Amino acid sequence: MEHLHNKIVLVTGASSGIGEAAARRFAAEGARVIVAARRAERLKKLTTELKSDSHAIELDVRDFDAVKTAVDSLPAEWQEIDVLVNNAGLARGLSKVHEGDLADWNEMIDTNIKGLLHVSRAVIPGMVKRGRGHVINIGSIAGHWVYPNGNVYCATKFAVNALTQGMSIDLVDTPVRVSTVDPGLVETEFSLVRFHGQAERASQTYIGYQPLTGDDIADAIFWVASRPPHVQVQEVVIMPTAQAHSMVLDKRVEK
Repeated sequence: MEHLHNKIVLVTGASSGIGEAAARRFAAEGARVIVAARRAERLKKLTTELKSDSHAIELDVRDFDAVKTAVDSLPAEWQEIDVLVNNAGLARGLSKVHEGDLADWNEMIDTNIKGLLHVSRAVIPGMVKRGRGHVINIGSIAGHWVYPNGNVYCATKFAVNALTQGMSIDLVDTPVRVSTVDPGLVETEFSLVRFHGQAERASQTYIGYQPLTGDDIADAIFWVASRPPHVQVQEVVIMPTAQAHSMVLDKRVEK
């Protein structure tokens, strides 16, 4: 893990869940971490708890001008980003296409696809110029298999899969690596956000089996990033033992 010590890691969507866990994991291993998210108070608290040097950016990845300004105006000692974890993303609603909510669709498309593109466009040129870097996109098994009523969310994660492949092709003549980590069911705020704060409905998602945790995914992200520079792990699919497919789940297994 020596090559990650004191390296700069930017994690988007770092105010909770997988992003927060990833920031903590990289910091625990001696990396310097830039945490970015919309919820500034959570970021402020997180930076006080991280076990290494850290820097917080209040950021909405949907706004390219804000992203570009934030990256370009980083203090000199934070500008040379070595690892980008494109984690910011969300699901909104669970309905048939012909009954879907346009605002939910736009939020998912703007965050999951355009947000990832915005941050990548702002960060990757510096990696190419410096001749080093690693982009790790957080996808989902929803980018492999479409499930009932998941239409637009699944489409955004299929897009993440395609963009990861496209980035890998475009960067093949550089030392910059590109990977995707695609989780199954992870118990975070994901379902609470999907169901617009309906806590009881959200909690039903994780009953009857042992889901993954943010720490499980952070372990996978760190493992991918910590491979030797000549090794590019292109894709990791990680699911709970009780899950075999997007809709195949053994709920006899308790936590």
